[in-house]
Amino acid sequence: MAHPSAPLRLYGFPLSGHAHRARLFLSLLRLPFEEVSVDLAKGAHKQPEFLARNVFGKVPVLEDGAVTIADSNAILVYLATKYDDARRWLPVAPEVQAEVQRWLSTAAGPLAHGPAAARLSEVFGAPRNPAHGEAAKDLFATLERHLEGREWFAADHATLADLALYTYTAHAPEGRIALDPYPRLRAWLSRVEGLPGFVPMARAGA
Repeated sequence: MAHPSAPLRLYGFPLSGHAHRARLFLSLLRLPFEEVSVDLAKGAHKQPEFLARNVFGKVPVLEDGAVTIADSNAILVYLATKYDDARRWLPVAPEVQAEVQRWLSTAAGPLAHGPAAARLSEVFGAPRNPAHGEAAKDLFATLERHLEGREWFAADHATLADLALYTYTAHAPEGRIALDPYPRLRAWLSRVEGLPGFVPMARAGA
């Protein structure tokens, strides 16, 4: 496996599921990195210094020497392409890459606008919208059906698809979205948590 020529630096926030996505993958790849906590409560992500790293003013951001990558899914793809020589996490087969991309899109769409949005209301006080909870339940029912007869989302082993979907699914109960009705989904969460190098995200209020 390739190794960075200089220490990687990850700008994140302890309770950000997007930041955890990147932190988790760095740990699974066993890549050394420095973590910089961005004080979202004080608006540090909207200051010029941080906006120079990500014009959208959001975490996470990864710095790899002179290279800066913003957006959690973009960071996953970058790390998999550069540092996973075996291409296990983002396989080279076009059909598997397409399947991974499908689930990255799901993570950026229905997962973000359902479970993640519901959690945002409960944990950070964003306006509560009942539609977020309904969207979460619809998504989890779909994921539950997809997992029938399979252990992972895009291949016969863990890929970026699983990492992108994991955190906001695992922390859905923080947004008052119960996981009890989805036994396959809960079994899949346990499989992700059993991966060598897995690191959890802190629970809100813990």
